[in-house]
Amino acid sequence: MAVYQHTVGQRRYRFADLRTLLARATPLRSGDCLAGVAAQSAEERVAAQMALAELPLRAFLDEAVVPYESDEITRLIIDTHDAAAFGRISHLCVGDLRNWLLGDEADAASLAALAPGLTPEMVAAVSKLMRNQDLILVARKCRVVTRFRNTLGLAGRMSTRLQPNHPTDDAAGIAASVLDGLLYGSGDAVIGINPATDNVPQVMRLLEMLDAVIRRYEIPTQSCVLTHVTNTLQAMERGAPVDLVFQSIGGTEATNRSFGVDLSLLAEARSAALSLRRGADFAGEIGDDVMYFETGQGSALSANAHHGCDQQTVEARAYAVARHFKPLLVNTVVGFIGPEYLYDGKQIIRAGLEDHFCAKLLGLPMGCDVCYTNHAEADQNDMDVLLTLLGVAGCNFVMGIPGSDDVMLNYQTTSFHDALYAREVLGLRPAPEFEAWLARMRIIGNDQPLRLADGLPPAFLPALECAR
Repeated sequence: MAVYQHTVGQRRYRFADLRTLLARATPLRSGDCLAGVAAQSAEERVAAQMALAELPLRAFLDEAVVPYESDEITRLIIDTHDAAAFGRISHLCVGDLRNWLLGDEADAASLAALAPGLTPEMVAAVSKLMRNQDLILVARKCRVVTRFRNTLGLAGRMSTRLQPNHPTDDAAGIAASVLDGLLYGSGDAVIGINPATDNVPQVMRLLEMLDAVIRRYEIPTQSCVLTHVTNTLQAMERGAPVDLVFQSIGGTEATNRSFGVDLSLLAEARSAALSLRRGADFAGEIGDDVMYFETGQGSALSANAHHGCDQQTVEARAYAVARHFKPLLVNTVVGFIGPEYLYDGKQIIRAGLEDHFCAKLLGLPMGCDVCYTNHAEADQNDMDVLLTLLGVAGCNFVMGIPGSDDVMLNYQTTSFHDALYAREVLGLRPAPEFEAWLARMRIIGNDQPLRLADGLPPAFLPALECAR
């Protein structure tokens, strides 16, 4: 195993292994300090970044940060690595890769072709050498398009997950939030509920409710109840109208075991969802991307499953899991775990840009839950900054929640109004099929595609009365 080193001034810094080098090179965040893996000084961090910049990319194929023998995620990363795709950059070091990514040669087509040849550790490494503007510039060049009942990820588009959570799963409360979100043009990525009561019968009731709304108004979107994958499997076995299979995932086998999942279970769920062929409900077959994954820096540390790695590198490894199952949606819930892992607005903003960059570079349809908990040193102004930066960076989707305040999960995120703001100032639009539906329902005016038309669409009057 190699020992990595770099001299700054009169002091030589040594890093025992690749895992340590990556950790010490990471921009400061509270989770790495909590884990005891962070650089002890800014000078040590710079030394690690300079040593990392000189590291050949081939080194990441020779040394695993989590042992191959004991971790199925490492085996997935190594065993599915595309050597032919990697060949184009195999002669580069990490610093050279940064320079190439920022150059004109790295366009959308070449980045898409390269994605299977990149490992999560490679993209995590290069992200540690980048300023925020670098992360934005490269991510913006990546284009990842997915399909179910509509088409997500196209250039000039930003989608939203309509998140109508309710603290008691009250049907009228959920219906009111769904209607509110649709009237603000939200919901083209998914209408997705985090259930307050997480059992199979309740999951089925929520799925049936969302399915009835989507079918009644022929909305070109998809629904999801964000329950454990085993509950979704049981719901499918009982005939529930499941569009997308959701699961939180992590970057090590032990992290996923703490979530109660492994790769074989995820494969079983994907196969079951594909067999339902629900992407063809309205206008013929659109697509068969049926998985929805959420991730977040700090989940491996909170499960004591990080193997001494920094939280951002482990987060990037979770994207290898997601990539393997060809998802419709992936998002990092970037500030949700709390200030123990991302202390303040500055750390949350940096982490959100890192996560989006790494996932897009690996070929994932990445979105972001731009959020924070109430005990973090952050506020909605920080979220405005991150939302705007992600919009510039080409983020596939963000969250839409009434008033930015999730009253069930008790955290702060982005509202329906925030999504309208981002679309308007950046000239972005919803998914094309959803945009056409909004126009048909007179929710938007054809001459002003980002503004609400006057009045309530007549078709929604019964739904509004029901919600009351």
